[in-house]
Amino acid sequence: MKGDQEIVGTLLGFDDFVSVVLEDVTEFEITPERRRIPELDQILLSGNNVTVLVPGGEGPEV
Repeated sequence: MKGDQEIVGTLLGFDDFVSVVLEDVTEFEITPERRRIPELDQILLSGNNVTVLVPGGEGPEV
């Protein structure tokens, strides 16, 4: 993702613009105060914000 974010989840689908639908999502965001880790059931990410897709990636160490 653009910025200091990583999103980890199970890929359900994608389109020609690399917009992706993920389920069982965990978002890792690094902030000056702490690392925030919200969990979501499902999310649609716009392809404009996706910079890298890593199959089998496990996300950063917490």
